[in-house]
Parts: sequence; C-alpha cells; structure tokens
Amino acid sequence: MRRPAGRGRATREIAYHGPQAALVRRSAITLKMLDHFQNGAIVAAPTSSLPEAVGGSRNWDYRYTWVRDAAFSVHALRRIGMTTEAWGFLAWTLDAVERDNEVRVMYDLAGGAPPREQIDADLQGYRGSRPVRFGNAAADQRQNDVYGELVDFAYLWSRGGEVVSPELWARLVRLIESARRVWRSPDHGIWEVRTAGRTFTYSAALCQVALDRGALLAERCRLPGDIAGWRREADRIREAILADAWNEGQSALTEHLGGDGGLDASLLTLPLRRVLPADHPRMLATTAAISARLGAGNGLVYRYLPEVSPDGLPGHEGAFLLCSFWLVENLSLQGSLDEAEALFESLCARVNPLGLLPEQIDPASGAFLGNFPQAFSHVGLIASGVRLARTRGYQRP
Repeated sequence: MRRPAGRGRATREIAYHGPQAALVRRSAITLKMLDHFQNGAIVAAPTSSLPEAVGGSRNWDYRYTWVRDAAFSVHALRRIGMTTEAWGFLAWTLDAVERDNEVRVMYDLAGGAPPREQIDADLQGYRGSRPVRFGNAAADQRQNDVYGELVDFAYLWSRGGEVVSPELWARLVRLIESARRVWRSPDHGIWEVRTAGRTFTYSAALCQVALDRGALLAERCRLPGDIAGWRREADRIREAILADAWNEGQSALTEHLGGDGGLDASLLTLPLRRVLPADHPRMLATTAAISARLGAGNGLVYRYLPEVSPDGLPGHEGAFLLCSFWLVENLSLQGSLDEAEALFESLCARVNPLGLLPEQIDPASGAFLGNFPQAFSHVGLIASGVRLARTRGYQRP
C-alpha cells in the first residue's frame, strides 16, 4: 500500500494543551522512537527478559510488533496530531495480513513471524532473574481482539479524511467477517495466558468493535457490506457481555463469558472503545470493583489476580501501569474529575528522570518492573492526559 511522504518529520506537529504537557510530549517522543522508521512497525518495548518480579520467571521478549500494542500506540499518537505514524502502521499491518492471508498476533520488524521462544540456560537476567528468553510463544496464540483493533483503527483513520480504497475495504471486510465468526470462540486474551483458551470478555468486546465500526465505515463511505447484519451481531455481542459476563456475587463484569471468572482490568476499556457507556450501572459497578479488589495501593492496579484467574505461570507480578491510566479515563468519564486528576498526577510522578515508564511497578517499593520503556504505559499517559484535557475544556474533542 502507498505510504505518505514525511515519516521522518520531527514531533513539532504535536497538538496537546492539557495537564502534564511536557510528559505527554515526552511520551509521544518515546512512542516515536519505538516506531521503525522504514516501514511503520512499532515495537512493544526495546528490551527482553526484564522481570515482572525480581527473581521470578515472568520474563518476556518484547522486541516485536503486537497488532494490539501498536494499534494502541497509533491511537494515542493520532489524538495529539501525529497522523503520519498512524497511516504507516495501518499500511504496514495490512500488507503483512495480505502476505499471510490472516492476522497474526505479532510480527517481527520485517512483517514476518517472530522466532520461536527459546530459553538461554547460560545467561542470567536482571538481578539474577531467570530465565532469559529470545522469541515469544504468544506468536502462536489465538487472540480474537486483533480484528477489532484493526477495524477500529481504520475507521478512525478514515474519519481524518482518508479515502478507503476498494482494495483496502476488501481486506477490512475479511476482518469484520472473521470477528462475526469467532467472537464466541476461546482464545488466550489480551493478557496472553498460557492455560487453555477461554471466551474472554475483552476479546468478545473487540469483535463487537470490529462489527460496529465496520457498519459505520460502510455506511459513512457508502461501501458494500452486510451493514444490517453486522449491526445485529454487534448488538448481540453487547447483550451477551452484559448478561453472560456479569457476576452478581462480585457485582462486576468478569474476565470471560459465563460470569464465573475473576476480575479483569482490561474491562476498563469497554467505555473507551464505546462498547458500553461509562455510566452504565454495570460499568460503574465494575469500575468500583476493579478499583477496590485489583487495587494495589497508591493508585496502582493489578491487571488480574493469578490465584483467582490462573494464567499457567508460576509466581506473581507487579501492578500494570496501563490499567491505572485506564482507571483515570473511566473516572473522568464518570464525572469524578478531581479523583481522576489526582490519580493522573500520582502516576506521572512515577516517571524516571528521563520521563520514561516501565511496564509495571512494584507496589511495595515503587521499583520499576518488566520491560522498559514500555509503549503501553506511555500510551496510557497520553490518552489519560487527552481525556482530562478534553473533559476540563483545555482542548477541543
């Protein structure tokens, strides 16, 4: 696909006027530095095997492009005016999809399959943490949210005035139809569990996004497709989430359809992706439950509790920074602006002297954990800043 000129321009076009402007700009620069200049690929982090708990075995190689992580990155960049990076990613990913005739979970920088995960028994990692890994076994997983990530991104990209060519639309229709087909199929979810697959609520929700945005895109751009059918299926998924993921005893939506799973902080994204309104009673209850029962103290949030939601891995991990930033956005949308701003400021205070953030934080010590710098965390900082700025009227929606 044709890419626009000017991928090497500086970040002078950043358009942001809101809280922590210097750190938002620094986060944008960090994401830009994770963007492979030649083709648009965006790596999740430039490091491997930095542990999620010192001495533990949850050490992963993040030097690849996850469709999900990169989509989050370009969403954030687009919101502050960096649209060329957004187009570069869409073109690169759809080219890779065309070559394979399917969507992979992740790619190497050349758009191919990452190497198989291997452990180097002769190396010891950071502060003696083992094992040291090369490659990532998540590349072989099924993660059904990828369809929604791409279709949602293409929809937002088109709203910026870009033309959806017949060739591009044919590729997107295949993704939309895949979402319609698989949304009740088990997968390994956004957190890439290493247990048997389940029908994760987040994955079903992103299939809903694929169908909803596909219908909107076809209608707005007068493109051919089963608009009515896509809308019916999107409504069906939304109803299934509200009914089947709800657990009355926990007063919350839970990690997978069936309602018998644990809490999952990824469900904080449902209002952010317009699957459910932020003020829906079940979303309000879920936000409160996640804050109370996944809260690690001082505004930090665990993504889930492995003892309640087994992930097939030993040991434990730190609090996941992106989840705290999602909480900022939910509080803002629910009208708790003072609380949202206080949480945002506390999270921004955790950056190192260079303005960089890791994947996770040790709640007890405040130490950085996981790969570093982490695109997800900087995405969260940008998105939360933009949300607060718009809510407080610093900049236009």
